[in-house]
Amino acid sequence: MKRALVSWSGGKDCAWALERLRGSDVEIVALLTTINERFDRVSMHGVRRELVEEQARSIGVPLWIAPLPWPCSNERYEEVMAAMCRRAVDAGLDSVVFGDLFLEDVRAYRERMLAGTGLEPLFPLWQAPTAALAREMLARGLRARIACIDRRVLDRSFAGREYDASLLADLPPAADPCGENGEFHSFVYDGPMFHDAIAVERGEFHEDGDFTFADLLCPVSSH
Repeated sequence: MKRALVSWSGGKDCAWALERLRGSDVEIVALLTTINERFDRVSMHGVRRELVEEQARSIGVPLWIAPLPWPCSNERYEEVMAAMCRRAVDAGLDSVVFGDLFLEDVRAYRERMLAGTGLEPLFPLWQAPTAALAREMLARGLRARIACIDRRVLDRSFAGREYDASLLADLPPAADPCGENGEFHSFVYDGPMFHDAIAVERGEFHEDGDFTFADLLCPVSSH
């Protein structure tokens, strides 16, 4: 039985990677999330820390926080992640799960990062056709909101929308249905991996360069 840490952004792909491994020979021991210390939000996605804490509670596993300064150099990022790898090995883990789909350079980077650490990278969704994967997620009960969009690819109106069949139909032809090229990032609030749904509502919009963030809020505790 492998004992694994999931690289966790709070989005649909890492959530579905976890779901794919349920009932397999991989035990999910914890979730690992990088948090921007200045804003107390998930790096890249801009999701509030309390929302990923709610996800971990609903899944029933601990959340490990990797704090990152802002701005953060790649050197500092790698130092922080190396420390988290040592923590995982010390805790008796032997694998790290990633939700990557088809970006070869991203996978190669992760493999280089874990080389020699004693941790094996696992990619349960690798090369899954993304249109079919998106439909599978929705058909099996995954529910998510769009937390961030790249306005070079998508209209601002996509930010904060429900990730559903209507959104998939509205995506421009060049956009990947799972947003694997960075077109959008999501926050999962319900699905088969959760014991109960997370209450979430859309707050204000924020712009940062080419990106629009929908501030997702947890209005009431879902305990």
